Amino acid sequence: MLYFIVKLLSRLACALSSATAKRWGGYLGCVAWKLTPQKRKKMAIENIRLSLAVDQTEAERVARASAVRFGPMFMEVLRVPLLLKQPLDSWISFTGAEHLEQALALGRGVVLATAHSGNWELLGAALAKRGFPLVAVVQKQTNDAMDRFINEYRRQSGMHVTYKTGVKEMIQLLGEGHIIGLLVDQDAGPEGVRTQFFGREASSPPGAAHLARMRQVPIVPAFITQEADGRHHAWLYPPVFVEKTGNKKEEIQQTTQVLTQCVEQHIRQYPEEWFWLHNRWKHGDKTETLALHT
Repeated sequence: MLYFIVKLLSRLACALSSATAKRWGGYLGCVAWKLTPQKRKKMAIENIRLSLAVDQTEAERVARASAVRFGPMFMEVLRVPLLLKQPLDSWISFTGAEHLEQALALGRGVVLATAHSGNWELLGAALAKRGFPLVAVVQKQTNDAMDRFINEYRRQSGMHVTYKTGVKEMIQLLGEGHIIGLLVDQDAGPEGVRTQFFGREASSPPGAAHLARMRQVPIVPAFITQEADGRHHAWLYPPVFVEKTGNKKEEIQQTTQVLTQCVEQHIRQYPEEWFWLHNRWKHGDKTETLALHT
């Protein structure tokens, strides 16, 4: 039942004008911010203050903007079928697409490293619509109806969808020349790699580095931002390669640190677009043994 309700909402959203959809998205975002627990708001504000070295007022502004934007983002996801019918350059532009093209030309596949910044769902849709053989590596939603809905829209854009547990499939798809899209910016728990993120210890996911090292493939950092006119812009950067040192753990840690720094640099430019409500530093002091001594 929930699946059909969301599909109906999607049809209604597609029938709205862009201005009306944006306005309603703004309303939803404001409601979401009001409903956000105070404890989580305080955590986000403190992390912003420490990370960006700003005062309390600015930290509160960034935290609120970061949360409120999820309303318009949700509306954009509901309107994906409409976007896919429009010319690609009518809703997104690209800088650095040649980096991804050149990485693919090596013939080994590519790992695409991105973050929960901007509307990352639209980044995947745009790359797939442009013709890149993108594989979206996703976390299975706890609600089956929502999982079915979002994956259906991902596939409509041309993406292949696999779950995080499908490592063997990822390796096979890399061998076939696909692009494996991974989100690399969230806390990875005690099993993660210890990195420096905004000057503080953080646990970072090593999956991108592991895959790249295993198959000797390039990692292309990529992010998406929203412009003042509502259109989006995709930023793709020169590839990162795993440097061979003879020490596997060191190679994974160093590569993960480079990717973490890429994410940090992007967030510094567009702080309002990152997901600050996530407790990114939760396990930063609990990964030393794994990262440095195994």
